Amino acid sequence: MSLLTPNGGLVFWMLIAFGIVFFILAKFAWPVITGAAEKRTNFINNSIESAKEANRKLADIKVEADGIIADAYEQRTQIMKETAESRDKIISDAKDKASTEARKIIEDANVQIERQKQEVMDGYRKEVSEAAVQIAEKILRRELSKDGEQMALINSMLDELNKEQ
Repeated sequence: MSLLTPNGGLVFWMLIAFGIVFFILAKFAWPVITGAAEKRTNFINNSIESAKEANRKLADIKVEADGIIADAYEQRTQIMKETAESRDKIISDAKDKASTEARKIIEDANVQIERQKQEVMDGYRKEVSEAAVQIAEKILRRELSKDGEQMALINSMLDELNKEQ
């Protein structure tokens, strides 16, 4: 049982050895260990702060990206609206121009038709008057084949001219 009960000298020497080891550890090991633990703690705290800052920046970037996307959609909508308005304006202008051109062509055609109609009427009048002169000439030749009749006709025409004046 002497193993289970410590002897006074053994306890003394064990306390001295423990004190020396404690002194050496307190003097040299504990500052290094606590410094390393403190550095590790600071590194972890800095990493946590950096992560929080990165999360805040990421959230800000996400908000900014959402704003940019919203602006892009808004610009796209505006561009689509302007494009539709331009398309409608171009179509309207083309229709107006086509209507104007069609009206002009119709007016030109009407003028040309009227001109041709007048030319045809003039041609008919000329032909009719030539035919009337030829018919009158033939009638007069036959009627005035005698000299006495010709003189009577000339005198009657002269009388008519005198009356008109």
